[in-house]
Amino acid sequence: MAVFAGQGDARRSMALLWRTPGPGAVRAAPGPRPGLSVDVIVDAAIAVADEQGMAALSMRAVGERLGRTGMALYTYVPSKSELVDLMHDRVLAELPTGYGPAEGWRAAVTSWAWDTWAFYLRHPWVLQVSQARPALGPNEYVMLETVLGILRETGLGAGVLRRVVGTLFHFVRGSAQTVAETRQAPAATGVSDEEWWHARSALLKEVAPDFAERFPTVAWLESEGTPRLTDEREDVPHLEREAKETFGVGLAVLLDGIEAAVSRAGGQGSG
Repeated sequence: MAVFAGQGDARRSMALLWRTPGPGAVRAAPGPRPGLSVDVIVDAAIAVADEQGMAALSMRAVGERLGRTGMALYTYVPSKSELVDLMHDRVLAELPTGYGPAEGWRAAVTSWAWDTWAFYLRHPWVLQVSQARPALGPNEYVMLETVLGILRETGLGAGVLRRVVGTLFHFVRGSAQTVAETRQAPAATGVSDEEWWHARSALLKEVAPDFAERFPTVAWLESEGTPRLTDEREDVPHLEREAKETFGVGLAVLLDGIEAAVSRAGGQGSG
């Protein structure tokens, strides 16, 4: 289920995100107990989402984690809507930014893509925050500035570059979402991936005995198999290894396409 950013009061959200004076400015709480702060609340909310998922996030749950009531948080954060914006932007600060140009844009984009993919899997709840309406926080812009800075070296024009970056984001995010959902499926359904596939594949043979004749190319692909592109560590489930391999191959093909566009535009190639 998608969660839309930017659903709270616009002025207060933006003031909190950018830490500027105004209705959303940070205020210290008086009293003998250590005062809460926006940062403390956001960190606690991220911990709740990391451990229990976005569905478990509420002002009450965050308050309980901090040993306070949910009502105590409203002095600092107006509502859950603003909190989601703050969480999303805060966690983006984890992403690396220093991709050196020495090895060329292609190597830098490859590193950026794998780093971003791993980031999404550390914080799968981020994948539920819809990109249809960005939060417009500072770290969101840092993330965008980073990849734009890498790809600007290609010499592609602004219009093409905008589309290329959008495609990269969609590819990385969508690939990570598949892995995140694969990890979540056993707990959500009570059935392991192995059990699910075993039951369904056996039934497929029963209900479609002529499968190979009806779908010859699919059957050929299955019979051919594919070489392993990553390690066979037993702690990595089969489907997750498949997804990782697919990501690597897809990224390489996507970068080939960008390189071709750069070549057509008379840019600098792969550096």
